[in-house]
Amino acid sequence: MIILLFIVVLWYGGLFFQTFFLHRYAAHQTYTMSKTAERITFILTWVFQGSNYLSAYGYGVMHRMHHAYADTEKDPHSPKYDLNIFSMMWKTKNIYYQINKQQIVVEPKFTKNVPQWKRFDAFASSWFSRLAWSIAYFSFFFVYTTSAWQWLLFPVALLMAPIHGVIINWYGHIFGYVNFKSKDTSKNLFKFDFLMMGEGYHNNHHKHSTRANFGGVRWHEIDITYKIMQFLHLIGLIHLKPNVLVVKREV
Repeated sequence: MIILLFIVVLWYGGLFFQTFFLHRYAAHQTYTMSKTAERITFILTWVFQGSNYLSAYGYGVMHRMHHAYADTEKDPHSPKYDLNIFSMMWKTKNIYYQINKQQIVVEPKFTKNVPQWKRFDAFASSWFSRLAWSIAYFSFFFVYTTSAWQWLLFPVALLMAPIHGVIINWYGHIFGYVNFKSKDTSKNLFKFDFLMMGEGYHNNHHKHSTRANFGGVRWHEIDITYKIMQFLHLIGLIHLKPNVLVVKREV
């Protein structure tokens, strides 16, 4: 039971900071916050993503490229141009690494205002940090595992962020339904996205990428992350930018 709870905490904790901070803030800047709050969020992202830590700069730039080149040969991750899940994720990893290390030339429109904390990223992305988190996870499993099958969840803990990426970037372009006609293959994976905290409304997001609310097009599309963001806005921790709710779907 404790191991399952641990996985749930890692799943939703890491996912929240991915969609809240890396996606909706770093990549799309749907809200603003103070520099202090930004630095605290960097640290919390590291705490909850652990061995899976993703840089706001690397993620933000790559995600902007994904929107600009969705389902073309320039797309950093597309089922249309990758043979399988593993080749797509390996390609994604390499492009992310090259962007984060500034080893490739990136157009200024993709890097404009993307938050970057170089010294912290260097530490949080280091092999020392990732190995330390991995040892911590192993130690937790060693102490609290009550059945052998629970060790099957250990790789999930180590690879949580890539698993999240596969669900959206692979399956979110293959399965699901669409509210809006699009030049790419983005789809909404779930009618109510309890699993990916709003990220599963991929077709909605590709149509209106600057909206903080990924759901809200149909009555059952409840974006859990956006609800949390509304609360954070209400208490003054973040400031949501003007957001027009789109309720008319095209298909």
